[in-house]
Amino acid sequence: MQKKYLMTPGPTPVPPEVLLTQARPMIHHRTPEFNAVVRNCVEGLKYVFQTEQSDVLLFCSSGTGAMESSLANCFCAGDEVLVCHNGKFGERMVQIAVVYGLAVTVLEYGWQEVVDPADIAAHLAAHPATRGVVVTQSETSSGVLNDVEAVGRIVKDYADCVLIVDSITGIGAVECRTDAWGLDVVMTGSQKGLMLPPGLAAVTVSPKAWRAYERSTLPKFYFDWKKYLKNLEKDTTPFTPAVSLMIGLDRSLKMMREEGLDGIIARHARLAEATRQGVEALGLELFAPVEGRGNAVTPVWVPDGIDGKELVRILKNRHGVTIAGGQDEYAGRIIRIGHLGYFGDFDITTTLVALEMTLSELGYDFEPGAGIRAAEAVLMAEEED
Repeated sequence: MQKKYLMTPGPTPVPPEVLLTQARPMIHHRTPEFNAVVRNCVEGLKYVFQTEQSDVLLFCSSGTGAMESSLANCFCAGDEVLVCHNGKFGERMVQIAVVYGLAVTVLEYGWQEVVDPADIAAHLAAHPATRGVVVTQSETSSGVLNDVEAVGRIVKDYADCVLIVDSITGIGAVECRTDAWGLDVVMTGSQKGLMLPPGLAAVTVSPKAWRAYERSTLPKFYFDWKKYLKNLEKDTTPFTPAVSLMIGLDRSLKMMREEGLDGIIARHARLAEATRQGVEALGLELFAPVEGRGNAVTPVWVPDGIDGKELVRILKNRHGVTIAGGQDEYAGRIIRIGHLGYFGDFDITTTLVALEMTLSELGYDFEPGAGIRAAEAVLMAEEED
């Protein structure tokens, strides 16, 4: 028998309480019982997104569905849109925008670079007719955290320009204050910080985003925001929902409230720091820049002479620890250790033990136990505080 550890940035582990809740007998989605579930989920998501001013809409889809909905509902063909791209998922927003016939300007950075809000300010000053700015807060492919609070301060001065934030791996791991920061559309997926299996996506829609919706002429049917809003007024959904997932979401959101959002973010920060200190103690180099490291995932350069794909394979098959590899040009060159959602101290220490064992098997020279000691120092210091 081999115990499995899922240490990827998505899907993420699901708490037993949530799994058991989802195992309840199926209920019909047009009943008062399910209406209560919908109502609880919306209220809980408003808490997690830190919003009272925005509506929260839920879709049966992956996070990419939320991405597509944000563009289809806010713009007309030919609208000028600025998309910031410093990783795989910023690139995906570019691809979706092109498919919908938007006039896309790409503000492109390297995967190890942070989006510079000053570049956005300069672009909007030169192109005041821009209808939208799209930024990924937590870039899953690179672990880079972009400063959407600063971007929000810039975009709020443009009455006809909406700020769309992909926080799919940000929500529940880092601070994201939808109202206070002036974020018009924020999105996440169920298989990340919400601690659920894949299949649900959520978006916030601000009053400014609703004004953009009213002028939008892009085609939309399943992802038409107004359909969801009208049904939410009756605590229901326009189409058959993922009943079991939403019942699970109701439970996971209650767990998040019990821990408190500040506590959740602090937990992710300490787990991320323990991971970073642990891998650096092994002589490994972190991928994301110091000024832009998020708390959802820690990407690490694979040492010279080591096969990154083989490292991931041995960790999974021999030691039961599943981590993520790199994407696109970084495939085989970096590994990504996730710590987003249902994670605790011993998930990190177990992963570091497995990583040390795997590196040793692959012939990498390091001080055995150094990674564990460094991580313990972080975790124990926090406990003493």
